[in-house]
Amino acid sequence: MPQIDELVLEPPFNVTRASHVVLNVRDLEVSKRFYTDLIGLVVSDEDASSVYLRGLEERGHHSLVLKKASDTHCARIGMRVCRDDDIYKAEDYFAAQGKETRIVEVPFQGLTLHVSDHVGVPLEFCASMDACERMLKNYQHYRGASAQRLDHYQLQTSDVRQAWSFYQPLGFRVSEYTWSQVEDNQHLWGVWLQRKGNPHDIVFTQGPGPRLHHFAYTLPDTNDMIRACDVAGALGYAPQLERGPGRHGISGALFVYFRDPDGHRIELFNTHYQHIDIEPALGWNLADPKRADQWGLPAQNKWFTEATPFANVPVIQPETPIDPPTLERFLALANDG
Repeated sequence: MPQIDELVLEPPFNVTRASHVVLNVRDLEVSKRFYTDLIGLVVSDEDASSVYLRGLEERGHHSLVLKKASDTHCARIGMRVCRDDDIYKAEDYFAAQGKETRIVEVPFQGLTLHVSDHVGVPLEFCASMDACERMLKNYQHYRGASAQRLDHYQLQTSDVRQAWSFYQPLGFRVSEYTWSQVEDNQHLWGVWLQRKGNPHDIVFTQGPGPRLHHFAYTLPDTNDMIRACDVAGALGYAPQLERGPGRHGISGALFVYFRDPDGHRIELFNTHYQHIDIEPALGWNLADPKRADQWGLPAQNKWFTEATPFANVPVIQPETPIDPPTLERFLALANDG
């Protein structure tokens, strides 16, 4: 079994949670309508080149930034740290590893550090943001799915263990993981990593990468998930409902997935459990069909094969294949969709 229960309880700096994602989109107005009318996000600020959005319970200025561009890449993903001092500690830590780091100025953010992880994912560590009104109890402004807050990212990478080796020393803990049998060895296929005390802030699964598979927002309750599907139908977004509703095996969340007008994938979900105490990670055999879904229609093949590349980052194919019996079952489940 992969050794993934090594904990770093005193990391070199304090990462608190997944924070924000920056996406390139072709048409700002079209994308803004999708994220406000269907997803239910609030516009914090906008100009001719950018739209800054947040969830209804978020006080920070933005958790999603849309940038007008000719491509449809993901520019970078963000992580919050506790204080400015953590940014300087992170800069020293990564510089000692030989990584290129930059302290940058970003609108509506405090001290911010740019660096890439071991598999090439462009990261933005941010110590603070401008504060906005928390809209949690302003129910008159709830629209569409009424998304509350950004929760996590899921990424594909050619080497899951290499990706994990970047985040584990930073205090990220594995809540669940998947493995497949490759000859006589158990190959680490996916890791669910967390800092904020629920199952995940960032997930890596094996695939051509690095690519952003999806980012996820929490919903108030199950009714809002059904409402999102109804609103999608009413506004003409029904073809962009890609998967669900259903319930995951890993994490146990109720979920639904949409593709935005540029093909970026967003998950809406609820019902996560706590993962605060020191406890062993839960392992899943990739061949176990309940790993993906406790119930719900199987995912379409494109859910496994399509994802958003990062800007100016080459996509690398995995070297370690999935074992043939597992691959056959994997593809059969996908093709059933």
